[in-house]
Amino acid sequence: MNRISSLCHRALICIFFTAFCLAAVSPARAARRTVSSIMIDAETGNVLSSYNADELRYPASLTKLMTLYITFNALDKGLIKMDDKLPVSRTAANRSPSKLGVRPGEKITVRDAVLALIIKSANDCATVLAEGLGYSEAKFAVTMTEVARELGMKNTTFKNASGLPNSAQKTTARDMALLAAAIYHHFPQYYPLFSTKKFTYKGRTYYTHNHLLKNFKGADGMKTGFTNAAGYNIITSAERDGHRVIAVTMGHSSIRQRDSKVSSMMNQGLRKLALADNIKAPSLYAKAQTSSSEAEETAVADAENASGNWGIQIGAFSNYAKARNYALSIRRQIKNPSVQNAKIDIEPAQKGAAVVYRSKLVGFEKNEADKTCNRLKRSNKSCIVVAANPHPQLAMAEEK
Repeated sequence: MNRISSLCHRALICIFFTAFCLAAVSPARAARRTVSSIMIDAETGNVLSSYNADELRYPASLTKLMTLYITFNALDKGLIKMDDKLPVSRTAANRSPSKLGVRPGEKITVRDAVLALIIKSANDCATVLAEGLGYSEAKFAVTMTEVARELGMKNTTFKNASGLPNSAQKTTARDMALLAAAIYHHFPQYYPLFSTKKFTYKGRTYYTHNHLLKNFKGADGMKTGFTNAAGYNIITSAERDGHRVIAVTMGHSSIRQRDSKVSSMMNQGLRKLALADNIKAPSLYAKAQTSSSEAEETAVADAENASGNWGIQIGAFSNYAKARNYALSIRRQIKNPSVQNAKIDIEPAQKGAAVVYRSKLVGFEKNEADKTCNRLKRSNKSCIVVAANPHPQLAMAEEK
C-alpha cells in the first residue's frame, strides 16, 4: 500500500495552494457545532472567503473524497480497472447506512463502487474499495492520512474510508478544499463523475444527495456529508464563464441551511472573479500551442548558454505541456525585459514511480532573479530562485 501512497504525491500542489495552506491549528482544538467555511478560486488556489476554516471538525462522508482520490490514482496508474470486480467482505456488508446493500461473497465492479460513493454515499462500498486497495480498512486509513500529508492537508486524520463516526477522524474546511482541488486538477478524466445525478444497480435507481446539481447554475460536484456530531457538510464546485470556485461549508443544522450558505458563497465568489477578468490567473490546463516557431522559441534551455546562471522555478506539473504553458503565461504577464527574454526550461524529475515537470524561467543574474521572484510572490504566485546549472532537486518553497 506504500506504493499507492507514494504515487499520490503530485508536485502541482506546491504552486497552487500556497495561498491557503499557511494557517495552523492547535491539535487541542476539538470539533464543535459551529459553522466553518472556505471558498477558493479553483485555478489559482486564492482564498475568496473563509470563516473558521482551520477549526477541527468531523468530516462525515466528505471522507469519501479521499477514498476516491486514492482509487482514481490507482486507476490512473493501471493498478486497477473500472471493470475489475472487487469482493464484498462480511465487514463491508455489515457497515451502517447509508449503504448500497451488497452482500458477503458478492463482487462489485470498481465503477459501480465509485458511483455508489458519489451518488448514494454508500459506506459498504467505501469499505469494499478500501479492502480492495489496502487489504484492510485500517491499513487503508493509514494510507489516507499519509496521502493527506503529501497533499498539504496538515490537520486531517483519517480512521476509516467512509466517514462513519470516529472521535479521532478530524479535518478542517481548508484541508477539505485542498483535497477537492487536488481531485479536480489531478484527475480531470474522473472529475465529471461527480456531476452524475443518478445510477442504476441491480435494477434499482439511486439519485444524488447533492441538490445543488439541479438548483445552482454551473454546479458540477462534489460531495455531501452528515453525522449527528458533524452536522450537515458539503464540498461543491461550480463554473461560470470560464471561472471556477470550490466551496466548503461544515457544521450546519439542516440541509436547507447548508445549501443556502454554499449557494450564497459561490454566487459571491463567481461575481468577484468575473469582475477581476482583467487580472485573471492563467489556467493550469491551457491547451498547448502547436506552432513550430513557438515550439522552437520555447524549447528546453541549456543554462550554460543562458545570459545568466540563475533561474526561477515557478511550478511543477504532471506533464510537459502544462509546465510549458504556465511558463509562457508568466512570461507574458510580467512586462520586464529580463523576463521577456528569459528562456523556458522544463526539467523532468522522478517522484517515486511518477515523473513531474518543473517549470523554470532561466538566464537571470542573481539580483534580477531575486527581484522577479519577489514580484511574483506579491502577486500570490509561488516561486523559488535556483542555480540554473547544475539543476538542483529543490521542492517548491511556500510563500511567506
